[in-house]
Amino acid sequence: MEDNFSSYFNQTGKVAKEYLETRLDLIKLQAAGKLSKALGLFFSLILAFLLFFFVIVFLGMVLGFWIGEMTNSFTLGFSCSAALFVVLLAILLIFRKPLIQIPLSNMLVRELMSEMDIDDEEDKNNKKEEKEADRKAPEEEEEELYEQL
Repeated sequence: MEDNFSSYFNQTGKVAKEYLETRLDLIKLQAAGKLSKALGLFFSLILAFLLFFFVIVFLGMVLGFWIGEMTNSFTLGFSCSAALFVVLLAILLIFRKPLIQIPLSNMLVRELMSEMDIDDEEDKNNKKEEKEADRKAPEEEEEELYEQL
């Protein structure tokens, strides 16, 4: 009898160890998936900001040349263009939280949580199926009783 208990505990220990290792692997894979999503979002945002930066630079040059031709002084034209950019920079610095930080944080959190929402929906669907199976089980038992009678 003691052999049965020791073999039972040995097998239980092995199963628990395998479960923990599998669970750890699952957590690592989920973390890698979330990290890859976050990095993909980060690099796409970096690329978008880089392209936006080039558009702004060229528009600043166009504005500088246009004002320079109108005033016959490229120095004045590019100075006005630079002053406009300084004003835009000041506005961005003042309103950086509501314009940049909060929307980016929300986007990142939404992207990372979307995977959890999918998992939650799958869990809910599984629970609904289990409840439906539990509801069907008594009806099937009644049918089996009627068949036995």
